[in-house]
Amino acid sequence: MLQQFPGVLLASWDPSQRGVFLGIVELKKHKLPGLKSYSHQLKFQVGHENIQTDGPTTLGTFCYGGQRPAQGFNSKKQESYRQNVDLPPILPKKKKKPYPIPLKKIQQAARADKKLAEKGIEKSLEPPKNGLLVPDLIPLAYEVLDAWKILIRGIAQLLHVVPVHACSECSEVHVAHSGHCIQNCHGPTSSKRRGFHSWVKGSINDVLLPIESYHMYDPFGPRIKHDTRFNYDRIPALVELCIQAGVDIPEYPSRRRTKPVRMIGRKLIDLGGSDEEPQQCLSVHSTSSLVDIDTHRAFERFPAPTELAVPGIAQETIRAYEKVRWGVTKLMRKYTVKACGYCSEVHVGPWGHNAKLCGEFKHQWRDGKHGWQDATVDEVFPPNYVWHVRDPEGPPLKSALKRFYGKAPAVVELCLQAGAQVPDRYKTMMRLDIVIPESDEAFSVA
Repeated sequence: MLQQFPGVLLASWDPSQRGVFLGIVELKKHKLPGLKSYSHQLKFQVGHENIQTDGPTTLGTFCYGGQRPAQGFNSKKQESYRQNVDLPPILPKKKKKPYPIPLKKIQQAARADKKLAEKGIEKSLEPPKNGLLVPDLIPLAYEVLDAWKILIRGIAQLLHVVPVHACSECSEVHVAHSGHCIQNCHGPTSSKRRGFHSWVKGSINDVLLPIESYHMYDPFGPRIKHDTRFNYDRIPALVELCIQAGVDIPEYPSRRRTKPVRMIGRKLIDLGGSDEEPQQCLSVHSTSSLVDIDTHRAFERFPAPTELAVPGIAQETIRAYEKVRWGVTKLMRKYTVKACGYCSEVHVGPWGHNAKLCGEFKHQWRDGKHGWQDATVDEVFPPNYVWHVRDPEGPPLKSALKRFYGKAPAVVELCLQAGAQVPDRYKTMMRLDIVIPESDEAFSVA
């Protein structure tokens, strides 16, 4: 039977304050077998002086502590907005890229398909894996394509105002009035220049990296062979993804099935029914020509904007950039996109092509064929990180202080210098809260 004994509370705790609370209680105890039984027999009531135990008592002292978060305090929110975030590490070229999906899950799915194929059981496929469109994603595909056109037009206009420099020997890009002095060039003649870059005027393809793929009328049709690769057009992979998701472009037709594809293992037993005309979901921007979806000579097509219109164009461009990235991420959750594990080749479809164009690590062992695996968003729509410049007209960046500089996607840095508001998720990688020391103070900073 539990009995109540008076205790003296020497340290109180205010429940309105968050954090750790400590207290000391003097109580009477008698013949306590051990600390373990003592902890099981005591019951504390926080904010009160009542302490319950069983058995006879003698005088003793016990310290207690606890922690209770304040109301409305969200620790996860604080963890998501860290002070500084490092960029993704640069993967070595003499090694295959890591799989986006764990290899064990890929092997388990392959074994399950093999067992069904051995039993002659047809594989169950859902749209769009069975060749049919997903009706809910057709409007999203049109929105992504419209945002892609706005992004190309906005970058082409901002290039008339904000100078962009590109290295003629490597892939480095810098957005400022002059190139930086960081010695990180790895071009063919970089040793003669002691690692300094050879800057030239940049173009839209330096800011928005062109990732192209083959356009196929039927993604489930025959694979592209090395000898037949010139029979297919090369278009931006993002545009090809939108076409397969339901966008209708007369110059690039795509097969729309009325019946699903049937497969047993990896073998197609039925390519689906006849073709049908898809229902177009046109928007106000979809009536433009085919030239608007390509970056070729975009700098010449769009004139320089007025000084008052530059901030508005920059804000519209960065919104289009975020919408394209968000839309591609959502489309790739349903539609299959393959990427080479060694080079930057991308193919939109259930399986990759057979063109022997890979020249990266150990391509001789693969006879030039690509090592296909599931693609990530950064491979289809690469961010192309550049150094963030706080003062575009100030002195160039130095190698001694490069660990204090932040980075941002080239489109974000271009729009920022044109007067746009940067989303919060990019501010952590820009390292805006770090004070850049002088050159002679950099070695004494921890």
